[in-house]
Amino acid sequence: MPGLKSGDIKVQVEEDNVLLISGERKREEEKDGVKYIRMERRVGKFMRKFTLPENANTDAISAVCQDGVLTVTVEKLPPPEPKKPKTIERSRSTDVLLFLLILSMNAM
Repeated sequence: MPGLKSGDIKVQVEEDNVLLISGERKREEEKDGVKYIRMERRVGKFMRKFTLPENANTDAISAVCQDGVLTVTVEKLPPPEPKKPKTIERSRSTDVLLFLLILSMNAM
């Protein structure tokens, strides 16, 4: 972002993991007595949107503007731990009810 100060750039995170970079480049002041203008960069407002992946940690985004280079760092969330199978202990009363259910079905 050559020609911009860090205060001229806004870095925001919108809902649905959208990174928004916006700002405004202002026209340099004209000097008295100069009869020509030379501009190498566009002036005016700009905006860019980037969709971040699902595993982006939007609470830990940092941005640094140094020497005309904007560096935005987006950390990843740690991967979710795999779910372990849950073992359900059966009680003796469940075994008795299951046995009675089987007997009643055979009697029909």
